[in-house]
Amino acid sequence: MMAKQRTYSRYALEAAVLMGAQIKLGRKQRRWSEQNLADRAGISRATLQKIEHGEMSCAVGLVFEVATLVGVKLFEPNSTPLAKHIEHTQDKLALLPQRIQTIKKPVHDDF
Repeated sequence: MMAKQRTYSRYALEAAVLMGAQIKLGRKQRRWSEQNLADRAGISRATLQKIEHGEMSCAVGLVFEVATLVGVKLFEPNSTPLAKHIEHTQDKLALLPQRIQTIKKPVHDDF
């Protein structure tokens, strides 16, 4: 039986392509070869090529690590440290309920 292929929104696909292009640009600006960056990230050259092409099958941790190695800024549009963003997001999460509960409608089975 063949596994069902995952579909992604156009926005997600375009974001992956953009991230890959930014990674490739950062690598080339540092004058690193594909193999050099792959070695630094501890991945294969083929995996790096997939990341740079924006393929969605790559693990997000690998993509973030490679992006960090070449200097792509993640979530820092105005140079606010990530720790500050994390703290702010955790504060927001603390205000929300711990788990989501669906409202159960009572069953009326007295015909």
